[in-house]
Amino acid sequence: MEAEDIIAKARARTGIEQFDSESFREGLELAAQAVDRHPDRTPEGKSFLEELYVGNLAKRLRIADWARRHPDEMRPIERPLIVMGMPRTGTTLVSYLLSADRNRRSLLNWELDAPVPPPTTEILYDNPVIDAKRERLQGNPYHYEEPDGPTECAFVNAHDFKSLYVEAMSTDTEYSKWVLEADMTSAYEYHKLLLQVLQSRAPGSWNLKMPSHAIGIEALFATYPDARVVWCHRDPFQATGSLLGNIRSAQVCSLAKTDYKHLAATYPYQLHEHVRRPMAYQDKSAQDPFYHVFYADMVRDPIGEMRKLHDWLGEELTDDGAAAMNGWLAANPQGRFGKHAYNLQEFGLTKAALMPYFEDYLARFDIDMEG
Repeated sequence: MEAEDIIAKARARTGIEQFDSESFREGLELAAQAVDRHPDRTPEGKSFLEELYVGNLAKRLRIADWARRHPDEMRPIERPLIVMGMPRTGTTLVSYLLSADRNRRSLLNWELDAPVPPPTTEILYDNPVIDAKRERLQGNPYHYEEPDGPTECAFVNAHDFKSLYVEAMSTDTEYSKWVLEADMTSAYEYHKLLLQVLQSRAPGSWNLKMPSHAIGIEALFATYPDARVVWCHRDPFQATGSLLGNIRSAQVCSLAKTDYKHLAATYPYQLHEHVRRPMAYQDKSAQDPFYHVFYADMVRDPIGEMRKLHDWLGEELTDDGAAAMNGWLAANPQGRFGKHAYNLQEFGLTKAALMPYFEDYLARFDIDMEG
């Protein structure tokens, strides 16, 4: 697979030549090389990844073209609320509860499929694309997202090929190392451009979520200096096991068998960086730049925790907002798609082996351990 072929196919698909920037090239070249490098990559997997990469660039071309043709509609992003933390720490729960209150503007699953033309407020939660996607997504138990529910910024950063979504699908040591070392500035510059396009005709106060905003925390605050950032916390051993189980399942999209060696060698350190970097940012800040949400508290009293978060934001959680959140909780009980089975031993790991990655984190935060 060649990066130039992917770029050419995206241009042919859209009829658009000019990107907003070609900052994606280094990441794309590494991701393309990774497709052929893995010995267990299947032909179907290669086709899947090629379509993913072409689709990412096609969307970027359309976003860039729309922004160029509608400069008067590109307005500032003001005080976004951003949820981050290690994966599998309750970031999705927090994001969905915030999104249930329609006073907030979430980045929706369906609109990333077809971001141009940008949606109007009237069709944001009711259109044929949502209905069709809901039917297609049924039966995906590992990371199901409602088409009209909030999605992850990882799928936006994937358009710049600096994304842990691309990393997880590539199953490649070189890309995994590179993405942790890369300057994330361009990914956030593009992220901002895409949000400006999407809010042009459906404005609102942004509610955004991606665990790995923790990885790019410096670039995040440089791009959005007025961001309100929520840091979700959980027993890191449980988070590690859960993430490994999810990525093990994702690998079958393009590999003939699970790459356990890659899983064990890659993700403990990656999760360590999810906590080390925000702690380092916290240490150099005059005051704590984060609001902290703990998984155990969210499970015990989600609405109570949402009220505390709204107090920190200086906003009222209205009765209607709380009712909408309770409605979402009733419709989405824990284990809705069955319990995910995972354990550290399956991946050749133990708590003792993982402790050096999380020792400082556990010393700083009073986290309920889950077993």
